[in-house]
Amino acid sequence: MKTLRALAALLSYPTADLIAAAGEIRQVIDGDSVLPAAERGQLHRLIDDFAGGDLYDLQERYGLLFDRTRSLSLHLFEHVHGESRDRGQAMVDLLKLYEESGYTPTATELPDFLPLFLEYASTRPPQAAIELIGQPANVIAALKERLVKRSSLYAAVMSALLALSKAKLDEKALAVLRAEPDPEPDDLEALDAAWEEEEVTFGPGSADAKGACGVEGLSTRLRAAMRPADGVAPPLAHGRSAGHRPMPSNPGASS
Repeated sequence: MKTLRALAALLSYPTADLIAAAGEIRQVIDGDSVLPAAERGQLHRLIDDFAGGDLYDLQERYGLLFDRTRSLSLHLFEHVHGESRDRGQAMVDLLKLYEESGYTPTATELPDFLPLFLEYASTRPPQAAIELIGQPANVIAALKERLVKRSSLYAAVMSALLALSKAKLDEKALAVLRAEPDPEPDDLEALDAAWEEEEVTFGPGSADAKGACGVEGLSTRLRAAMRPADGVAPPLAHGRSAGHRPMPSNPGASS
């Protein structure tokens, strides 16, 4: 699904290549015709912002949102596993799925980095791709709410993913995610306190998930990984583990 590759590009660290490809990304989103008009319109505003923005301003904004603000991390497993052993095993499982499906990530990011996950989903058949992006829907919904609170145009990408997946959200899991500290990037004291929260190790996490590989196996692991333990506010990892990944060279390329 080309739209998923375009959405992955929009969530990547801004580069000159990304700005140059703004028109191509718009064409992919409009040409695929898988998103409702309202979601396409929101994405158009984000794309226009890229096309007309200053590169350094765009990069600074991205860093403040997704690197500095822990509650907006684009590493999916951080929102439920933090630094626990379960997160490490979930990473291994996800990377194994990528490899067994014939997908070899070229970026240096961790496998749970949302743009990388979307690129992998774009290589799967349409129905399988929709199933995949629906698994972390609760985390995506929480990210959307936090971006809307900040009047960020990036909320358009989360809205698009939720519209594509049509996943039914778990209100109980969402309530736990909403309870996470969500300080502003200029509140240094609150940011430090959020990063230094005590690690929580969950019981029914992916460390014990064996199951079959493939889409069904990933669905099982992601359902477990994206569902916080009852009544426990999940911690996050300390900063990004890898550098920013470059924008895909051809976001319109079919899989």
